[in-house]
Amino acid sequence: MPIKIPNGLPALETLREENIFVMDTVRAETQDIRPLRIAVLNLMPTKIDTETQLARLLGNTPLQIEMVLVSVGHRPKNTSQEHMQAFYRPFKDIENENFDGMVITGAPVEKMDFEEVDYWDELCHIFEWTKSHVFSTLHICWGAQAALYYHYGIEKVPMSRKLSGIFSHHVTEKGSVLFRGFDDVFFAPHSRYTTISRSQVWANRNLKVLAESDEAGIYAISSLDGRQIFITGHSEYDTETLKNEYLRDVDKGIGPDIPVNYFPRDDVRLAPICNWRSSANLMFSNWLNYFVYQETPFSVSQIIPVVTEIPE
Repeated sequence: MPIKIPNGLPALETLREENIFVMDTVRAETQDIRPLRIAVLNLMPTKIDTETQLARLLGNTPLQIEMVLVSVGHRPKNTSQEHMQAFYRPFKDIENENFDGMVITGAPVEKMDFEEVDYWDELCHIFEWTKSHVFSTLHICWGAQAALYYHYGIEKVPMSRKLSGIFSHHVTEKGSVLFRGFDDVFFAPHSRYTTISRSQVWANRNLKVLAESDEAGIYAISSLDGRQIFITGHSEYDTETLKNEYLRDVDKGIGPDIPVNYFPRDDVRLAPICNWRSSANLMFSNWLNYFVYQETPFSVSQIIPVVTEIPE
């Protein structure tokens, strides 16, 4: 089944070239079917790249998806206002709507305290809003750190060097349907300067750790009911995303480390090889199927608010 995306979105042609079944708004409106409505709060600086990456994963399932791009009041530096006005809906415009699922991305603000981020108050409002207006929310990287801090008080911990590269992971919650069909070891990219307190996560009885990495730490966490999912890495990244980030940081004079397990023989002149694409597709497919499609009410207006703490 296709993914429904706004007319003219740059991702449209890219996905068609990759033989992913996409449908623009005009055609979708002629079909008598209720697609899953997935809101995407895109906080990444390279918004067009992220739109395409997420549309690719959301569209690679048997389900029909309507992707709704959402923005906060912060004015992006790397994306034109014309693009934002054409394809994004400000959060205030969708606040009275309900969604089957939502994806909240990372953002390049992890070195700042949460409260110093200029859209933090609005983001907190969105976090609270998801509990009553979204059936299942998938948080990525900084978005996961911020949501864990807001909902559960889990602290963000700075690291001495940026964690960048491709790391192996293993499933810790063997019955987790989010990782159904996964190999014993799977790979995923990470790109961040901070991590989360492992002891605080494991000690919180409202949370389940689903997957970890010996090198990169906790990878996937869920609330007990699966209404909130937290992913600390970037499974959505394209093959060359880490390369582009590395070269950007070199140009800035930051002196970054070469991403781990990424370039063959750590030679930046050689093309990296993607070894996480299949697991990324399977994880998003499992989330959409088991946490959204199989559980969400037919009428999203009937969503029951999330409870973030176990009653005493």
